[in-house]
Amino acid sequence: MLTHHYASNLQLNKTHTDIHVNILECNELSAKNKKTRYCWISDLVLDIDSVPIVAAGGRARWQIENETFNTLKNQGYNFEHNLGHGHEHLSEVLAYLMFIAFLIDQVLQLCCEAFMKLLTKCKRKIRMWNKMAAYFTAHYIDSWEELYLMILGGLGGRASQILNTS
Repeated sequence: MLTHHYASNLQLNKTHTDIHVNILECNELSAKNKKTRYCWISDLVLDIDSVPIVAAGGRARWQIENETFNTLKNQGYNFEHNLGHGHEHLSEVLAYLMFIAFLIDQVLQLCCEAFMKLLTKCKRKIRMWNKMAAYFTAHYIDSWEELYLMILGGLGGRASQILNTS
């Protein structure tokens, strides 16, 4: 069961009395009587009709962010808090580079059959990256696909045999 409470046009805080926000609270009681509370501050207009839609959007956004950060922390990207590491913007730049690597991996998983076969063979991205690093240090490689195929089939493998194409 979901219940919603909201308030509109509230001062953000005592320091910024000129900034007004809307607050939405969503309380959920599961079938097992587990209570969960969600709360958002927004500039979106809240009324009886928009509250369920905004709450659903907020929960979906939270789920997407949570799953993404869990992936980045637990699947080999080594994402963690870098407060105070480096001077000025170093930790921010490193975080952006990690996001770019994550984006490239996501695109490759959608678009590159050789990448997917390699990931399936290696089972974990960290193993795949370690194999890729080893091949980079030992061989001249002309393309990413060549790298994937070399790892999949060994140095003598043919792309058509590895990818089951003729």
